[in-house]
Amino acid sequence: MTSWVGARATATPAQVDAVARTIRITPVIDHHAHPLLKLEAQSKQPLLAITTEANGDAIHAATTSLPHFRAVRQLASVLSCGYTWESVVAAIEEKRLDCPEDWTAECLAGIETILVDDGLDGEDDANAFSWHDDYTRSRCKRIVRIEKIAGDILKRIGSGFDKSAQTGDVFDDAFDEWTQEFDSYIASAIEDPDVVGFKSVVCYRTGLDITVEPNEVHETRARADFREILANFALLDFNKLQTKSLNDLIVHRTAQLIYDSPSRQKKPIQFHTGLGDNDLALSKSSPSHLQEFIKSYPTVPIVLLHAGYPFTRETGYLASVYENVYADIGEVFPCVSQDGQERILREILELCPWSKILWSTDGHWFPETYLLAVLQMREVFETVVCDYVRKGHIGWRAAIQLIQDILFKNANKLYHLDLELIELEEESGISQGAGQSDADLLRAFLKNQTAPDFVRICWNDFTASQRMRMVPFRKITSLLDDGKGLDIGITKAAFGLIQNDWLIPSASPAGEYRLHPDFSSLKKGPIEGHISMNGEFREKSGAPAPFCPRSALQRAVEYGAENDCTFLIGFEIEFLLVQRVDPKPGDTTRYETLRTDGHAWSVSRYFADPKIATLLRDMVSALDDMGIYVEQLHAESATGQFELILPPYPPVQAADTLLHTRDVMSALATAAGFKLTLYPKPFAHACGTASHMHMSLSSPNGSRPEIYRSLYAGVLKHLRAILAFTYSNPASYERSVDGAWSGGRWVTWGTQNRETPLRRIDTPPSHWELKTIDGMANPYLAIAAVLFAGIKGVVDREPMVWGDCEVDPAKLTANDRKELGVTEMLPGSVPEALEALKGDTVLGELLGPELVERYVAIKEFEAEFLGKMDAEERRQWLMERY
Repeated sequence: MTSWVGARATATPAQVDAVARTIRITPVIDHHAHPLLKLEAQSKQPLLAITTEANGDAIHAATTSLPHFRAVRQLASVLSCGYTWESVVAAIEEKRLDCPEDWTAECLAGIETILVDDGLDGEDDANAFSWHDDYTRSRCKRIVRIEKIAGDILKRIGSGFDKSAQTGDVFDDAFDEWTQEFDSYIASAIEDPDVVGFKSVVCYRTGLDITVEPNEVHETRARADFREILANFALLDFNKLQTKSLNDLIVHRTAQLIYDSPSRQKKPIQFHTGLGDNDLALSKSSPSHLQEFIKSYPTVPIVLLHAGYPFTRETGYLASVYENVYADIGEVFPCVSQDGQERILREILELCPWSKILWSTDGHWFPETYLLAVLQMREVFETVVCDYVRKGHIGWRAAIQLIQDILFKNANKLYHLDLELIELEEESGISQGAGQSDADLLRAFLKNQTAPDFVRICWNDFTASQRMRMVPFRKITSLLDDGKGLDIGITKAAFGLIQNDWLIPSASPAGEYRLHPDFSSLKKGPIEGHISMNGEFREKSGAPAPFCPRSALQRAVEYGAENDCTFLIGFEIEFLLVQRVDPKPGDTTRYETLRTDGHAWSVSRYFADPKIATLLRDMVSALDDMGIYVEQLHAESATGQFELILPPYPPVQAADTLLHTRDVMSALATAAGFKLTLYPKPFAHACGTASHMHMSLSSPNGSRPEIYRSLYAGVLKHLRAILAFTYSNPASYERSVDGAWSGGRWVTWGTQNRETPLRRIDTPPSHWELKTIDGMANPYLAIAAVLFAGIKGVVDREPMVWGDCEVDPAKLTANDRKELGVTEMLPGSVPEALEALKGDTVLGELLGPELVERYVAIKEFEAEFLGKMDAEERRQWLMERY
């Protein structure tokens, strides 16, 4: 009797899903990475290096780190191999031998372009930066590592330097030659369109505490240190520039050249900060050491790499208070644990504007480093950003902007790339969510939770009986740890049974389906120690089973997507609390109404009963703990009757949530000593119990009248047949009367008219309510029938021939009905509804002829069985089960 709440502080599940989808489909500008090794050189470097900065003997301890274990799980999922490091290595070797190009392409999927720092050691073993163009959507660019340039020039000068054969101030001449050649290289790079920035590893050499002093003082010290190197060059095994004055000098000279360049589009300097190998001076790797340097060059863009880990907050602080400073959060993916990555992302967002944050893989040597970085980033972003959205800390539209900025737009602007953000195909590429295996989904779901005792895999049959298989949790984890899938053999007779397990004559106990659980539907409960998910039935070949209700709804959703129609569905759960009684001799009564002091619609006095109030509070609290956020709860008209309103969800999730919510509520009611029933008309003279369904178009064109009016015209056109699914039991028609706010008996609609089967809510304009549905309907089949009919109306541009009925249609005159197009009555019984369904060949083809035939057979058999009972016996029998 109540519509959805219009405004909310937090986002709807659909809006959260939109944020999650953006995380999956936004391409990455990888603004800091390194070349991949040539195939023949890959054996020169340890594959263990993909998750650690350790080297030498220390690298072997990485196998006992959380980042390593996570990488093994993810790579094993992608490679479809065993969940051990040895299996992963073997599978990677096979990829390298089979088709290394395809494997590299898989690993780099989702990356728009790479800005390549090609100054790593072993450059002869690495591919050129332009080689990577074959694996990215846009051409790759180069980042010049300044210490490598300065070191190479000094090595050349020193190797040819003979101090005894020279005259004059040879050392000063050599110094001048060195600085001039370095300046010339940097100046040329500033002009080179293939170079988009510079990189300093002074953090590794002498620390980030770069001396800031007058140029002449700095140069005097540098000349002296340069003289010392040249004088002893023959005795040195010179490899890297390790002298502080010289290292500081080249950083200053690079910054000054950028500062002095006439272009307004200054190229950035990247600084390695924080995390590194044992060659790094950790005490001098905090970006806070750079503060004076930053202030010296206010127009030179400075990028602090790798989140400064473990100095993440310092990184965010500097980026927030200096206009020219940007914070990168790369390399920690995949070198830090998942918890650590989430904390790093939260810390950087504590005060740093997201317009100053960039992301990179820091991929190097092996393509697997790119793969893991992107997989883990998307996973962590979804956890953290969606959490902020759910809590209302950030709006969902702003969250989408945040994601696009950090992953693409900020780097695109900073490095002047002029690329267009074109979303990825959601189903393509590993980076789009591959690796989200059943094991990954289960681990993510159980994060920060106690492991359950049992896992329920549920389905809802043609009689709307909720059935399940229960598997011990240890069995689930054993299968997943072994890399095996989980499916359960279920007799094909499952869709030939009525509530008491009697088999219809046309069904057979022979044959078997496979019940495949959908791990993305995991929920806690419905009782302590249990978790639940929904399953779909498939043939042994993997093809969808023709009778599977959840698969039918999936097909309806896909049919909608093909025609630019996406939906939100929300349910009102009307339920009745009754008390159990011991039957007296000769009396079949098992349930009685609760004692009441004037129970009525929306009254408050009933909530003064502490037992009732506690139960209702526990229901909302338990659902909230499961991520199901109840929108409203109030008393309904019948004694002990209440209504709980669920938020809107995409269709399959809406049906899943409805069924799970009912299980939770029923379990809590039983524990509290009550019986909860959904029986449509439990007491002859009391208000009936429904399960009203709200529907709106969530697609961009959903608010266009020509779309939503055709949608609901399609529903009305097929409503008589749809009733076979929404009023699916003889008890349903006890509630189907005129003048009782139940939707009435006529095929029509009305704005805010609760006496019409289809009520237009009008906010948003595509939001309408179907009132002719109750708790004895299989929600997958009911929603599927409504969606198929509505979408067909959109496809056919079905005209809305029904006028807006503003009164109870039962009170219209014949002439009024004619003017409003009200010409048909809804079926008055199950047989009549089934005849309408059998005669609606269009809806039957959309749902699937096999499914319709089996459903009709089940319902006819059920109606015959129930028809042999007297009214009271049937009421008690059904109240036991619904």
